[in-house]
Amino acid sequence: MKKIDRLILRSFIGPLVLTFTLSVLVLLMQFVWKYVDDLVGKGLEFSVIAELLMYASATFVPMALPIAVLFASIMTMGNFGEKYELVAMKAGGISVRRAMMPMAAVVLLLTGMAFYFANNVMPTAMLKYRMTLYDITRKKPAVNIRPGEYYKEFEGYVIRVGSKGHDGRTLQDVIIYDHTRGMSETTVIVAKRGIMEPSPDNMYLKFTLYDGYSYSEETSGENFRTRPLTSIGFRQQSLNFDISSFAFNKSVEENFKGSYQMMNINQLDTSIVGLEKSLGERIGQYHTNMLSNLRAWAQYKTIDTVQHAAKAVSVDSLLYSLPGKERRMARLHARNAVVSAQQDAKLYTDMVESDREYINRHYIEWHRKFTLSIACLLLFLIGAPFGSIVRKGGLGLPLVASVGFFVLYYVVGMIAEKAVRESAIGPEGMWISSLVMLPIGIVLTLQATTDSSFFDGSSWRKFFRRLFRRRT
Repeated sequence: MKKIDRLILRSFIGPLVLTFTLSVLVLLMQFVWKYVDDLVGKGLEFSVIAELLMYASATFVPMALPIAVLFASIMTMGNFGEKYELVAMKAGGISVRRAMMPMAAVVLLLTGMAFYFANNVMPTAMLKYRMTLYDITRKKPAVNIRPGEYYKEFEGYVIRVGSKGHDGRTLQDVIIYDHTRGMSETTVIVAKRGIMEPSPDNMYLKFTLYDGYSYSEETSGENFRTRPLTSIGFRQQSLNFDISSFAFNKSVEENFKGSYQMMNINQLDTSIVGLEKSLGERIGQYHTNMLSNLRAWAQYKTIDTVQHAAKAVSVDSLLYSLPGKERRMARLHARNAVVSAQQDAKLYTDMVESDREYINRHYIEWHRKFTLSIACLLLFLIGAPFGSIVRKGGLGLPLVASVGFFVLYYVVGMIAEKAVRESAIGPEGMWISSLVMLPIGIVLTLQATTDSSFFDGSSWRKFFRRLFRRRT
């Protein structure tokens, strides 16, 4: 490897790693902001939160890598042009195309790694991410009974304490409202002091109350007249509250497998074949049912078709040739048959559309593993020549240009994905965003390698000045 290649790679890999890290962090902060309510106040261990963030970060890699390649290529070539290093390379016989070769080799390697990651690592990371997120959202907030506040997390109970000791166990002025028997019978327990402590297996929270009363009031039922209010004093009373749902329990992976986002290409192919076969069988079954209904209508015995067919010329004449009672029954039967056929057709259409959308999601995931990998190469073909043309390094223009190009790629991709999901276009529509960016990359590359003045502002000013003079 020549020294100039090492210089170019050193200038390219640094911004690439930096922008890739920043892209993942930005996407991760968006994820944290979205699920912050499910993470805060549940007493989760740091290892659980770190595991969730690690799996979530892995799912953002296919999107963050193209952004990093685009930004780093614009910044690297822009710095070369701004510091006249690109001019020095050209003076030494090194063209722009030759200067792009070391970066292109790295991008090709990243393209292969991105495909391997999307096909092999991404399904497992998505499985772990969905499973961990489900377990966290299912977990109830940690038991945190604050003095002077009503605590309602225990189903059927409301607890209020006047004050808590420094040890967090000793309670003063305890009031417990028991609604487990419904609103027809309410029990209120009042105690001067108490002790709160978990059971050895952390499945129950035990309240030991001292010097209190238990008030029970019935508003309906058999004892409403004779015992509307009951008061019982106690020196010590124990209550156990189930806190098993407050613990963090991991789900079984088998319950989450089977989603299209957790499959590689071979698994997606197998799943698509099975789904297409099932959909074809459902369509065939519907056609068979419709034919059987038509045969049943043709064999309807209320009308003696054989007797009146010779006399009738058309359906109307056949209908009016019947007696009044049989005519009304025939119309009623036909109306019911039409309504039933319409309902069956609508139900069948909804089911087919739902199945087709589910199959299309498999196709989308299949093509996405390729499109996001190829995006690294396409955005490099845009970023490197664009940076050599504008000759601006730093963070200003490269950041704005990177956001603009990637937003264009992402918006076109989302529109195409929605069209594929709704069966407006075929699964090949997932490549529309790539086909849009490819001509832009080719044009920019040709302009950069041929030293064209197409993007030079001074050449356009001279052109319009000459054009204005001619008209004058």
